[in-house]
Amino acid sequence: MRKLGVVITDGVGYRNFIMSDFIVQSLDQFDSLVFYSGLPLHAYPSSLSSAVIIKELAVYKESKLTWFFRKWKEVAHLQKHKSFYGMNDALSSGYPKENSLRAILVKFIYLVTQRIHSDASILFVEKLQFLSFTSNKITRSYLKMLQDDQPSHVFFTHQRPSYLAPFLYVTIKLKITVSSFIFSWDNLSSKGRMLGSFDSFLVWSDLMKEELLYFYPKVKDSKVKVVGTPQFEPYIMDKYEMNKDVFYTNFNLDKTKKIICYSCADSSIGTNDALVIRSIMVAIRENKMNTACQLLVRTSPAEGPARFDALKNEFPEIIWNYPKWVLTRENHAESWSQRIPSDQDLKDLRAILEYANLNVNMCSTMSLDFMLFDKPVINTVFGNNENGLYDDQRFLNYDHYKKVIDSGAVTIATTKEELIIQINKALDQSSVRSQQRKDLVKLQISHDLKGTSKRIAQTLSDLNG
Repeated sequence: MRKLGVVITDGVGYRNFIMSDFIVQSLDQFDSLVFYSGLPLHAYPSSLSSAVIIKELAVYKESKLTWFFRKWKEVAHLQKHKSFYGMNDALSSGYPKENSLRAILVKFIYLVTQRIHSDASILFVEKLQFLSFTSNKITRSYLKMLQDDQPSHVFFTHQRPSYLAPFLYVTIKLKITVSSFIFSWDNLSSKGRMLGSFDSFLVWSDLMKEELLYFYPKVKDSKVKVVGTPQFEPYIMDKYEMNKDVFYTNFNLDKTKKIICYSCADSSIGTNDALVIRSIMVAIRENKMNTACQLLVRTSPAEGPARFDALKNEFPEIIWNYPKWVLTRENHAESWSQRIPSDQDLKDLRAILEYANLNVNMCSTMSLDFMLFDKPVINTVFGNNENGLYDDQRFLNYDHYKKVIDSGAVTIATTKEELIIQINKALDQSSVRSQQRKDLVKLQISHDLKGTSKRIAQTLSDLNG
């Protein structure tokens, strides 16, 4: 029996590997699938094949000792690569300002890892981290689960969540072949250490493969497979298509006006969202646009709509799209991770990408989403250290986003005035940066969207032997 174990951590993983074509294609390669889920069982559709089993993972909470070793290896990784702006930014923002016992321990870790941050030292600390939870009851339950299931391969759909380290540990202990998908385009150059060591990796692009081999030099070239990403596959699946007339009716849009879509960041970094939205709406009201247009705002699926209530009252003409993501579990330490998208939300999102004329966002992956439909994109970064706004201009220095800027595929607006000028240009001449957009998509996603899940399933089958 060829049985594939798949680890799903959150709502985005659910979208990528449950709502794409991954299950169908994987069952062509494996006799059965077992999903080890960080989401509750009721989150999954009841219509899944009988060859698919869902098992809910007990929530692991790390001990203080485990936390200490995990923090050490993550900070050491950032120290080693702090010449990269994103890594240094994460290092700086993570330095504690208070003097609690935990803060003092973190400061101690920062002090030591300034000098000691070799790969060998990081791997040694990782061994100590793994040893610290070997006898934990949750670790033992994971071990029994895998012993009972006996999957021939375990595939982690996210390489970072530290709470999955015990599950990775028991997978390795049982000598089960284990691989991981690199979750997002910014994970390698601006995030901390992976949760552990994997036998092989699946990545979005040749660029991501280069990054992985650079940041993790002990990984062999032959163990990194370029497959694309299922994140965007629903955009070519018939089940998520929406007729243009239906879209305009559902969203109460005016067919005589062009559509500007502003996609919000989450509240932790989207402090300037309201300012940007207000700037666009004032320009529309004051007839500063060259053409009649309307604003559609899509909020972050990681939060509710409450923080925009004042804007909704001030500008009732804004069309709001609150992502239809369902909260599957209350009172979770990371409640955002327990939200999953509905089929209707994927239909809504695809229609917005397909029928909107322009996207405005703050250095988001949504730039790629819109470029897949060859739509112009403007990135707004109004804040810096001098003007008192949230400093979103620093994201322009992140390595993954510098490539976006250098490609010429987007324009950057640092003020309200620049934004309105760029909106008018983009709406008047939407094809000007078309080739740059296509080139950037090719750089970030090295394969066509069509066949992504089939490619991933075949790769996992090959890795399984």
